[in-house]
Amino acid sequence: MSSDSTTAPDSVVADPSTHALKVADIRAAGHAKLQVIADFDGTLTRYWYDGARGQSSHGLLRQGNEEYDAKREALYQHYHPIEICPDIPLLEKAKFMEKWWEKTHGLLIEGGLTLEAITKSVSDAAIAFREGVMELFEYLEERDIPVLVFSAGLADIIEEVFRQKLHKSFKNIKIVSNRMVFNEEGRLVAFKGKTIHVLNKNEHALDMAAPVHGNLGEDPNGVIDDYSLVKKRTNVLLLGDHIGDLGMSDGLNYENRIAVGFLNANIEKSLKDYSSSFDIVYLNDAPMHGVVELVSELCP
Repeated sequence: MSSDSTTAPDSVVADPSTHALKVADIRAAGHAKLQVIADFDGTLTRYWYDGARGQSSHGLLRQGNEEYDAKREALYQHYHPIEICPDIPLLEKAKFMEKWWEKTHGLLIEGGLTLEAITKSVSDAAIAFREGVMELFEYLEERDIPVLVFSAGLADIIEEVFRQKLHKSFKNIKIVSNRMVFNEEGRLVAFKGKTIHVLNKNEHALDMAAPVHGNLGEDPNGVIDDYSLVKKRTNVLLLGDHIGDLGMSDGLNYENRIAVGFLNANIEKSLKDYSSSFDIVYLNDAPMHGVVELVSELCP
């Protein structure tokens, strides 16, 4: 970190002068040029929940079949240490992540996951949005600024978390994640498209996006129905909790990007890498209030 870096109790800005220039450029370009790209687990949601590690949209799922829940947990115990290991090259790590996701999706189908199980799993889950997320979403919706939520989890579960935890729909938000296919009995039979895991989620996957709105699963008359219009929004505010999340803007020819990182754990070990990768780093599972303030600067 440079000697010019500024620190606050819960945030680090490694290069204040460059950050200020980006803010000024994005503000001058106006609302119509801005889009927000956000990771879901550990970014929009809290890392800690009631003193323990909060659940992810994948991890909260209970199939109602203990055998298959145990099999998926065994995969987590095997592959999660690989996911968080800073010493494994990203290309090598991506191959492990693809194997993990495909095996997990296979178990969900084989174990007979149902829509009813998803609803109950979310209701019972240790998952919550960061304080300030609702304020952020409302501010962006009022200004017709599109939000693309990228997740390596499951779109159907994320939609249910929105329903149960926020109790509100947003016409400007779309989910880019792994989408399930259910039969008439509400039983999982397949997944749509290519697998999205933690290291390959980016704007190339927009064809998998689904809207978050009142009638989830249908196309709304929202502000981001036409992805060619999203592509024209060449100023980006990116929110993530892994350095790999910076790749979410791959496929977009942006002019300015402000990258906000949430460093939720292993701060002493990871802060140097995070502060050299993100424009702003929020520490210790910080609330979303700082991002709300930033957005109000970008789009007053």
